[in-house]
Amino acid sequence: MANFRRFRPEDLNKLSKCNLDPLTETYELGFYLQYYAKWPSLFQVAEDQNGNIIGYIMGKLESSPDVYKFSEHYLPWHAHITAVTVAPEARRLGIGKLLTEQLEVAADANDAFFVDLFVRSTNHKAITFYKSMGYSIYRVVKDYYGDHSSDPTKDTEDAYDMRKPMKRDVKLEHIRENGEKFEVDPNDVW
Repeated sequence: MANFRRFRPEDLNKLSKCNLDPLTETYELGFYLQYYAKWPSLFQVAEDQNGNIIGYIMGKLESSPDVYKFSEHYLPWHAHITAVTVAPEARRLGIGKLLTEQLEVAADANDAFFVDLFVRSTNHKAITFYKSMGYSIYRVVKDYYGDHSSDPTKDTEDAYDMRKPMKRDVKLEHIRENGEKFEVDPNDVW
């Protein structure tokens, strides 16, 4: 069984089992520490009985800068999942679901309108997983990723911006149906 707890800086040396997945985005050490410092309740790990990190989720709370308040791309106060991953040997045990649910609880506690995330449009397993948890595609961010995970002849890959409304979004104003039909450029995403 897994133990869930907040990330600690010494965990950085234990993330490699999770980060070796080609669909997991990896970051510089300072990036992880920035999330730890700013949003500790949104950075959780799952560890096995031997203390190995077998999954983690990294998120933040944010909104678009006020200067964009009247832009069609403005984002109100929300939680964003920057990364969620589970080591291959620990998949299909519900760890990713529990980590995501913990972040959603923190989002509600911080009065967020929704939780959003970006996922590669070719990552069908992840898309199915998020949909099973109540997320839907809000829009397509064209050429968001600077590489393509499954086609070496392509230089970029689209992302789906997926969202799940939280309790504050009573009128469901921050989700939409047929999000696959709404395309934006990476410059329109904050």
